[in-house]
Amino acid sequence: MMSEAEAAGCRLVHFPEGAVSGYVKSQIADWAGVDWSALREELDAVAVHAARLELWTVLGCNHRLTPPNRPHNSLYVISDKGTLVGRYGKRLCSHTELNAWYAPGAESLVFDIDGVRFGLALCIEVQFPELFLDYAKQGVDCMRFSAYSDTPMYGMLARAHAAMNNFWFSLSIPALPGNRLSACLIGPDGHVLAKAEGNGDALIIGKIDRSNPQFDIALEKARPWRAAARSGEIYAERRVTDPRSDDRISFFRVHPTGM
Repeated sequence: MMSEAEAAGCRLVHFPEGAVSGYVKSQIADWAGVDWSALREELDAVAVHAARLELWTVLGCNHRLTPPNRPHNSLYVISDKGTLVGRYGKRLCSHTELNAWYAPGAESLVFDIDGVRFGLALCIEVQFPELFLDYAKQGVDCMRFSAYSDTPMYGMLARAHAAMNNFWFSLSIPALPGNRLSACLIGPDGHVLAKAEGNGDALIIGKIDRSNPQFDIALEKARPWRAAARSGEIYAERRVTDPRSDDRISFFRVHPTGM
């Protein structure tokens, strides 16, 4: 799929949660059964291929820590030179992940490609809007969101985050039988631009184009205005001192003159 993406002119390819390592409770029953050496060889091979294709690659993989610490559930960012430029560790792990499988990560991660800024999130984190608000404050243009899930709610939340924060949103999930959710690319207006059809392997191709008039309102009007609104400044300078405003347990009063 990396080769297919490069042949289609892509600069970045994005894969699901656990794409290389497998996911716990599905492919992994016990950490002791993981061949970490083989997994490292696969990661090195992906990095070599990324350099060969000159293709940025984001992929999900478990990241081994020093025993007895549990691994991180991570996304690796490999540059078009084949260099690992960053790793995102899932910060908001599920109850089961936190208590039986993973150590949580601690920081957000942003990276830039050709003047476009990307942010990363994983699976259940889609249920926490504060993460995406923080990425918006960091100037992210496109979220790369990987999951090992088929719940349709994830798709609804992804569209909501894209529309509320006015950034593109890439949703990558594994091709599993009976999927109720489709991998997709969502525009900064919350509309789906492209999505996988059926449950088989599929490569979704999209373009991040800020000059597209389709996104003029989302990018040139809504995004800067919402940033100003969230800062509170446009409201603070217009607040008034008025006893009727301070009195919040009475209906408004009508003066004989109508004021």
